[in-house]
Amino acid sequence: MRKIQVPLGARSYDIFVGPKLLPSLGKRCAGLGLGKRCVVVTDDVVGPKYGTKALQSLKNAGFEVSLYTVPSGERSKNLKQVHAGYDHFAQLRLERGSFVVALGGGVVGDLAGFLAASYLRGIDFVQVPTTLLAQVDSSVGGKVGVNLKAGKNLVGAFYQPRLVLCDLDVLKSLPAREFRAGMAEVVKYGIIFDARLFSLIEKEYSKILKQDAALMARLIARSCQIKSDVVVEDEKEGGLRAILNYGHTIGHGLEAITRYGTYLHGEAISIGQVAAAHLSAQYLGLPDGHVERIRNLFAALGLPVSVRLSAGQQRRLFQAMTLDKKVSNGVVKFVLADRIGSVRTGQSVDDSAISSALEQLVSE
Repeated sequence: MRKIQVPLGARSYDIFVGPKLLPSLGKRCAGLGLGKRCVVVTDDVVGPKYGTKALQSLKNAGFEVSLYTVPSGERSKNLKQVHAGYDHFAQLRLERGSFVVALGGGVVGDLAGFLAASYLRGIDFVQVPTTLLAQVDSSVGGKVGVNLKAGKNLVGAFYQPRLVLCDLDVLKSLPAREFRAGMAEVVKYGIIFDARLFSLIEKEYSKILKQDAALMARLIARSCQIKSDVVVEDEKEGGLRAILNYGHTIGHGLEAITRYGTYLHGEAISIGQVAAAHLSAQYLGLPDGHVERIRNLFAALGLPVSVRLSAGQQRRLFQAMTLDKKVSNGVVKFVLADRIGSVRTGQSVDDSAISSALEQLVSE
């Protein structure tokens, strides 16, 4: 088992990465001095697989616990579901000493975290991510929130969990498509922060796709450590943390214009990262060889690297991007790479350059 600390003073917490961790959930929560009443928020895919184990572990540790299940998928990450969650929490008579356990992927973690951040002006919550993407990204760092029709994650908060428990065994039940989508975020960490990590993924991608246990533990722990380092330096995205948005400007736009039903998040940001690589070559001189390495690695991992948009879809994409959180004074700001392992934030990019990058993706 690997342990990563996120040192944020009174908001500090630990991330545990390893096999067979779910049965220890109750004991670890008890060690944090959390209140006796809690609710496990999950979805209708994860709940039947792991809900009973989570509930039993919490009950064995002396907690009064109930299960709250939402429909799976990105379309549950909305204000209607938030209102339903508030009503359910009220029926359970949760108190300020109560806590929430998020058992699921990124959608469940974001939704449950936002419910915890806002119900009774904030109650504790614990992250138990069950997808690769959630384990390496969305469960760490305290960003919680939901989508609006206009765009992704436009309503939310910075609210840190008390604990993150990454059980590697749950990844074995992931569909192959979900697993590959999670790798998009791992590759991102290599592009923005760690060229050696990127090279490792290039070298071992076939073992990664077979979910080699030791290798996956290493990749997940390293990803969590990078995100922890960034969050500790810049918890509320005033500067450095913006590097985590590499590939997300176009990726989030693609998710929005397809109504969160065509691409998984990792698939959309795979396309976004390849597009950002082309923009990086134009604006920051990212070498052509690095652009090809980025494109080829996503392709080798079975992720999409091309997109074909009609003129109308491209207009809607530009509109979605102008509503993105990374807009400043009406100008969309991009994160671009000058080389693999190094990026710059706050880059202004012309619409014509974005169109050109998207056109290049048609033939990828």
